[in-house]
Amino acid sequence: MYRYVIDHDKGFAPNPFFNVCTLACCKPVIRKGAEIGDVIVGYGPAKYDLSGKIIYWMMVDEIMSYDDYWEEPEFEKKRPRQGGSLMLNFGDNIYHREPATRKWVQERSFHSDENSLLGGGNLRRDTGSTDRVLLGRDYAYWGAEGPRPPAQFKEFIWAGRGQVYNVDSEDRKEAFIAWLQNQPGRGLINDPTDWSLDKEVRSLLDRKSVTC
Repeated sequence: MYRYVIDHDKGFAPNPFFNVCTLACCKPVIRKGAEIGDVIVGYGPAKYDLSGKIIYWMMVDEIMSYDDYWEEPEFEKKRPRQGGSLMLNFGDNIYHREPATRKWVQERSFHSDENSLLGGGNLRRDTGSTDRVLLGRDYAYWGAEGPRPPAQFKEFIWAGRGQVYNVDSEDRKEAFIAWLQNQPGRGLINDPTDWSLDKEVRSLLDRKSVTC
């Protein structure tokens, strides 16, 4: 069971829209190591006084390569459309290989930056060690309104950098997962935290539409 803190909760990583929660960018350690059936829990950042609150959880039920994710018709709607709604601005289906050269193509998106154009930056961080996309159809995405685990599960709260996977007791882990799954609500319950708290996010709606 992976736990980590979400520094930027914009609906990009993870992307909780269209009834499938996807982790396609950022967190390469988790994307490389996770297996079917693993549970991922993302906690809120201290900058919004959300430390210890759960932003989302998901159970991994499918793993795809970037190329397969890009080509899958079901996930064309997760390709970014800048200048549209915030949900479309933060599409995470942004990577695929150029057939002739096998070089990575990064579509214009939240992760676009000058270094990525040269093969570095976010492109290198996202693709350098893995090209796996994690998908979960059993998930709950609360944004800033998520619950805090009760004191009996305090060992599963994570507020530090990076991610943690190991647990001291499989029985305790299963009890915590059962608690998660018993929380009311599934799927997209609330908007991403930054949509209301980060003023720069709102400025995206003022940009001209760009077809990716």
